[in-house]
Amino acid sequence: MGAITVHGQSIDIDIREELEVFDWTRPKWMYDKLIAASPFRYDRSPSFFVLLEGNGDYPAGSWGDSGAYDNEWKSGGIVKLLTFLRNETYEETQEYLLSKYSESSNNGDLVLILPRLQRDAFKRVLHRDIIERQPSPYLTKRGISEEVQVEANVGKSRHYGFVAIPWHSSDGKLSNIKYRATRGKTFFYERNARPIRELVFGADLYNRSYDDLIICEAEIDALSWRVAGYNAIAIGGVSFTQQQTDIIRRLPFKRLMVAGDNDKAGARFNAQVVQALVGRDISVIQWRGSVYKDANEVLLAKGIGGLIEAFENAYDLPTIIPRIRTDQSIR
Repeated sequence: MGAITVHGQSIDIDIREELEVFDWTRPKWMYDKLIAASPFRYDRSPSFFVLLEGNGDYPAGSWGDSGAYDNEWKSGGIVKLLTFLRNETYEETQEYLLSKYSESSNNGDLVLILPRLQRDAFKRVLHRDIIERQPSPYLTKRGISEEVQVEANVGKSRHYGFVAIPWHSSDGKLSNIKYRATRGKTFFYERNARPIRELVFGADLYNRSYDDLIICEAEIDALSWRVAGYNAIAIGGVSFTQQQTDIIRRLPFKRLMVAGDNDKAGARFNAQVVQALVGRDISVIQWRGSVYKDANEVLLAKGIGGLIEAFENAYDLPTIIPRIRTDQSIR
């Protein structure tokens, strides 16, 4: 356990438990630290570390990346790291930690820590002019056509210069923005905007002429499926929430195609979606035997044909239930 401060409150969190649910490249778990390849870059060497316990100079959860591209992602604390790994806003990660570790022991006394209830600041509607609408050369290199980019209203941030991928609420209002670096893997969301857990990327673009709807984890995968001619949405993050379930249930699809990433987190994602939307016609897209992690990697390596093949080889729900139950036990 490691003590950290969230909203001015000290809580003890299990750093190792929080990190073990994610896939690491070349990890070396030690009693006091994790050493692995950086999650922020396309890195194959163990140049990244996280302290599992405080050492006097640095608190538990402190991390460093010796090959960082910029100072912003050279070092930081556990909240910032989990924000990236969990693919959510900073405020959502704070609330998650406070909720999970709401009780702690202090000299034998039980202390109840309540998260702050002031949520209105997280609901502000964003002005559309904070995004400069234009096709992104970075997304084009990732195989996302200009037509699909224009439809999704992507562009670049007027403040940061990063690729800007907008998230809209069900009524079409701009509610959050994912800012994606064009070098490495780093990203962040607009601060104090609507939480990602309350939104579904692409739901505002739903095309009612489609019978099938693909649901995946990340925005770029949803955009990749759209390049191949499919209707696709994404939830972001690592959890499928009740708010997102409600939004998706209102979409008039006939069959839902679940397409989590080709890793442990993707298996958990598939299980969560299937369980949340039980009763609907559901199929699961599997990447069995594939060396590719997600839809965008398939698009880049095998083109549209690779995604069409994966779609056509999807398993219907009765076939996939045993696999989902097994993978869910990973948590």
